[in-house]
Amino acid sequence: MTTAANDILALDPAAQDLLFREAHTVGAFTDEPVTDEQVRAIYDLVKYAPTAYNKQPLRVLLVRSAEARERLVAHMWDGNKEKTSKAPLVAVLATDHEFHEELPRLFPVMPQAKDLLFSERPVRERAGAFNAALQVGYFILGVRAAGLAAGPMTGFEAEGITKEFFPEGNHGVLAVVNIGRAAENSWRPRLPRLEYDEVVTTV
Repeated sequence: MTTAANDILALDPAAQDLLFREAHTVGAFTDEPVTDEQVRAIYDLVKYAPTAYNKQPLRVLLVRSAEARERLVAHMWDGNKEKTSKAPLVAVLATDHEFHEELPRLFPVMPQAKDLLFSERPVRERAGAFNAALQVGYFILGVRAAGLAAGPMTGFEAEGITKEFFPEGNHGVLAVVNIGRAAENSWRPRLPRLEYDEVVTTV
């Protein structure tokens, strides 16, 4: 990026690199642990990112115990089993299909939204999945903002993980994210990206 382009962005170039240009999806990590304090700092940052009606349907399950890790790994696709076993911390990111129960508090400008817009489960599932997916992206950026690396994955048996960790049936698993300090040579070379003119049109 040119100096002129850097001047257009409010975020300083080092932060741009940390969050985007120099950040990679990581498959291997050092042994350095990820603390609860780090995760809290990540969440306390990314919770301010927008969702429709401020619904905030994302739920984060931290898989710390060896027993829980074994249960999770059993549902990962073969190519993701080893990296999930060895990561310092693994987070299961899911949608809460009952997010509407919090709307009177989270969206007080329209307290009737809970019943008027989201009384039907299929509507909640669609709205929740979209907005929680946004929050997954925010969460990954938050991990990077903490100076850590993220290895987000969708290569798993979603139904199996949901039944294993959310047996009440009110959550839907979206992603599993390995978190830690990146090990040396733990990512592939940067893959191509579409250019501005391939993506952006003006009408």
